[in-house]
Amino acid sequence: MTYVALLRGINVGGKNKLPMATLAKIFADEKCVDVRTFIQSGNVIYDAPAKAAATVGERVARRIEKELGLDVPVVVRAADELAAVPKRNPFKRAGENELHVMFLADAPTAAQARALDPQRSPGDELALVGRDLYLRLPNGVGRTKITNAYVDRTLGTVSTGRNWRTVLKLIELSAR
Repeated sequence: MTYVALLRGINVGGKNKLPMATLAKIFADEKCVDVRTFIQSGNVIYDAPAKAAATVGERVARRIEKELGLDVPVVVRAADELAAVPKRNPFKRAGENELHVMFLADAPTAAQARALDPQRSPGDELALVGRDLYLRLPNGVGRTKITNAYVDRTLGTVSTGRNWRTVLKLIELSAR
């Protein structure tokens, strides 16, 4: 099966520098095959048996911390899960530049989901669909108050965001 690993905070703002060749080697060492990376921000497409795939993200995160001293959350989606993201997009009329998705490591409870404040960042919209938090950010990602820290704290899980163009490209690259 094909999977996509989404690492948070890699090569952003001069922090958490991690060459993609090193990252690809770590995935290959963890029994992943046909490992490919996309852009420098920590997107890895790979194949792995379903049995091994369940723990690849955790194993890779531990290795990155042990070998490189970086605390980097890793969120994994099966290619078919990722392919469903556009179909589930609640903001169909939003412009491509406004759309973002925060991928969650775990599905939040109903109580956690209710704790999301739709008024937290005026002008921005959010919609939680399963383990994906869709964001419409007309003022840009740099101005929103819907941050990873807020989402992680509110939903009790780890999140990592991608813009819509990157999401669509990862779907394309992971399609078989």
